[in-house]
Amino acid sequence: MAEDLINSFMTGPDENGRFGDFGGRFVSETLMPLILELEKQYEFAKTDDSFWAEMNDLWTHYVGRPSPLYLADRLTEHLGGAKIYMKRDELNHTGAHKINNVLGQIILARRMGKTRIIAETGAGQHGVATATVCAKFGLKCVVYMGAHDVERQKPNVFRMRLLGAEVVPVTSGRGTLKDAMNDALRDWVTNVRDTFYCIGTVAGPHPYPAMVRDFQQIIGKEAKAQMLEREGRLPDTIIAAIGGGSNAMGLFFPFLDDKSVNIIGVEAGGKGVNAKMEHCASLTGGRPGVLHGNRTYLLQDDDGQILEGYSISAGLDYPGIGPEHSWLHEIGRAQYVSITDKEALAAFQLCCEQEGIIPALEPSHALAHVIKIAPDLPKDHIICMNMCGRGDKDIFTVAKHLGFEMAEAD
Repeated sequence: MAEDLINSFMTGPDENGRFGDFGGRFVSETLMPLILELEKQYEFAKTDDSFWAEMNDLWTHYVGRPSPLYLADRLTEHLGGAKIYMKRDELNHTGAHKINNVLGQIILARRMGKTRIIAETGAGQHGVATATVCAKFGLKCVVYMGAHDVERQKPNVFRMRLLGAEVVPVTSGRGTLKDAMNDALRDWVTNVRDTFYCIGTVAGPHPYPAMVRDFQQIIGKEAKAQMLEREGRLPDTIIAAIGGGSNAMGLFFPFLDDKSVNIIGVEAGGKGVNAKMEHCASLTGGRPGVLHGNRTYLLQDDDGQILEGYSISAGLDYPGIGPEHSWLHEIGRAQYVSITDKEALAAFQLCCEQEGIIPALEPSHALAHVIKIAPDLPKDHIICMNMCGRGDKDIFTVAKHLGFEMAEAD
């Protein structure tokens, strides 16, 4: 296996922002000075004790970290196999893992003298987190969100507006996360002087994939320490859902050099991984290409045109994946699978019924794979999955698919 040739999986990216053949920096000349300045600021911040002191204070007293590591005992008993733990990042302030990263980027933005923050969002959780932190620090906030996602994520749209953000519906393409990111990049090119682009996932041009990962790895660091305290050893398997892949990279990264830990990422299989591309499983059904400033696995046609993916989950509805995930896939350190809408909905319901936890549709995909494999594993096998978001944002979508009538406020 590839790890025999590599001293550590935690050394990337290289000086060019590459994870093997993936990553890099494919941006316009207008943006290059901003990207280089951001890289300079982040490289300094990584060794600045005052930066991390501010981060740790906010993570503790504003976000509510550490998030609990929860033994799902009823679900474990129901499935009759492996012991299942949930890393409960949905209990963070704003209801997801996104705020872990947003805090770091906005502290950097303030150090760089930026007064206007832009962001893209799919499920709305990154947008809510960005609007929240901008409100805390008194910064102007503009969030680009696909028009389709605006409709299916109304609770989060309202939350962003309550927090003072301007939400811009994007009507190009299918009106989903890819299109929102396109428009955010156009805004950034136009407003380079005062604007900072707060990217929500481990994608985009270098240094974003590594920087977002570094802010999110607090998830895996906590999970590792908590598991050692609870069980006296590391988990056998860790599992997380993947769109761009920030929650997964946050969980995976601290475990990459632990050869005994099996790592599984779960992509959105939509209506099934098929030729019609009714899914967002980039690694399962895509091939390498360039999008949004980096080279990675993408859904694309024979001419290299990016295809429109599909998922019931707005946060997984992206036709690409973070470049570090593409690298881990190619070298075999992590396994990537897909889960359909139907399987995710079933997992959503089972989690509600067995644990009294309403998950977001994103981690419902990860949980669906847990449900699939746990019964066939021994009882002393330990699984840790990342419950990266709570499901209040998804109740109207789930109700519609389950045939329930729910009145929405005008």
